[in-house]
Amino acid sequence: MERFIEGSFLASSHQIAIITSRFNEFITNKLLEGAKDCLYRHGVSPENVTIAWVPGAFELPLIAQKLAQTEQYAAIICLGAVIRGETPHFDYVCNEAAKGIAAVSLKTGIPIIFGVVTTNTIEQAIIRAGAKGDNKGWQAALGALEMCNLVAHINSLQTTMHTTKATTYAQKSA
Repeated sequence: MERFIEGSFLASSHQIAIITSRFNEFITNKLLEGAKDCLYRHGVSPENVTIAWVPGAFELPLIAQKLAQTEQYAAIICLGAVIRGETPHFDYVCNEAAKGIAAVSLKTGIPIIFGVVTTNTIEQAIIRAGAKGDNKGWQAALGALEMCNLVAHINSLQTTMHTTKATTYAQKSA
């Protein structure tokens, strides 16, 4: 029989950080509100949420790394909005933000959630920020809850496995 490992969506005692880009703030404010609403509805108290602001999406990975290094947070949510313009700047910002966020998560073992809306038009960004009920900030927060619980569960399995191996080794040595 298969064994499933899943994270739950309740995290009342977890500390969560949200990093939000000021660029395209009319969009990112809606993403932030969606993320907070999701966290609070799933049992996270406002005292367990830290919000940091950065100039743009490109700066998200550095602050995610700095917050992760404090070892205070079970998950970090990165929110931003990058809207395509007439130059290749969009591609550079999106690619580096995505790579940087992924690298921080892999390096630290802390879920760093990519909640950066990348769109071709302002209209698309407005829709993804919840204009039609689908807020990507909410989705990022839900992913953060699931991932921090999943990582905690896997970590507890590793601890149990190490304890079991140590007990078995000690019994064999005796």
